Amino acid sequence: MTYASQQQLIERFGERLLIQLTDRATVPTGVIDPAVVTRALTDTDAVIDGYLAGRYALPLETTPPLLADLAQAIAIYKLHPYAPDAKIDQDYKDAMATLARISTGTVKLPIAGIEPVSGGSAGVEAIDRERPLTPENLGGFI
Repeated sequence: MTYASQQQLIERFGERLLIQLTDRATVPTGVIDPAVVTRALTDTDAVIDGYLAGRYALPLETTPPLLADLAQAIAIYKLHPYAPDAKIDQDYKDAMATLARISTGTVKLPIAGIEPVSGGSAGVEAIDRERPLTPENLGGFI
């Protein structure tokens, strides 16, 4: 399951931009190369799955709108063979920061997740140990 599609990229960024980014033939064809788009979307899915794996059961049954938005921002960045413009670069950085917050649990997705692994005890544990300083061993200091 992919988090974004070629059609979503066309709707968000326009067909002209996708043609410019994907038509890499020696003699330009003037159409979107679906193989290039598929590669970028596959790479994007791998990045997103890497961030989600510890918190959510993969593959997801449905794609939350937030993930679709992040996937589009990452995919269009990956389609650029050279440096993208400032807006696309900033959107990519924001998407990666949001994925980091999802992986730590700061941002939660509206889907079933995996229970975090606990350390074994659920709560505060106090240990009453022998106290090294007592009135008896301090002599005349108290």
